[in-house]
Amino acid sequence: MTTKGTVTAEGSVTLKTAPSSAAPNSVPARWTPDPADSNHTAEVTKHLDNVLPALDSLRSQSGLLSEWGTVLAKRLLSGQRLLAAGNGGSAAEAQHFTAELVGRFDEERAPFSAISLHAESSAVTALSNDYGYEEVFARQVRAHGRAGDVLILLSTSGRSPNLLKAVRAAKERGITTWALTGAGPNPLADACDQAVTVDAISANAQEGHLIAIHAVCRAFDAEVARRAGSNSVGGGQP
Repeated sequence: MTTKGTVTAEGSVTLKTAPSSAAPNSVPARWTPDPADSNHTAEVTKHLDNVLPALDSLRSQSGLLSEWGTVLAKRLLSGQRLLAAGNGGSAAEAQHFTAELVGRFDEERAPFSAISLHAESSAVTALSNDYGYEEVFARQVRAHGRAGDVLILLSTSGRSPNLLKAVRAAKERGITTWALTGAGPNPLADACDQAVTVDAISANAQEGHLIAIHAVCRAFDAEVARRAGSNSVGGGQP
């Protein structure tokens, strides 16, 4: 079980305990290929089977995912911004999320402000060179973030120092912090206002993150449509 804070649209925080499903304890730390299986079918099947704990874990936290989408819609419709960051594959997932908001998810709607902090190569390399990689996101949070914005951080380990420093910078600015991580508890989930922890091995947890992002986008679009007073996500930002 993992305890997380629930942040309402008004900014109040309540604590709740989210259920979690454990990743299978039979999964080895490394794959051990079967020399007799020249097509590696067993390894592929095992990988696909291990997606199921990730899905079960997300389903147990579906209420929090829907809350994120709803709160995010309210914030962005009010002129706030989403900041997102991650490292490696998690950076790609974070950038996927911001693209869905600046572009669109399913239906046509207004664009919304969302920035991937790792995507600006000149800033990333300059900050890394001048301040060290651990500061690369924190300094950008201080530059771009405003009170009432949302910062979402993705990490399968939940232990990246540059993400933990970004959380501290966000709290200085009154920015809401969300974490999307692998199995909890972990330092990033504990540091953020809210966290969705995916109880699965690393590769499958990362696949679960994309499903979580799309689930948040589904709730986001639904709230935008509701506030526009129509049954479909439509044309203008209220």
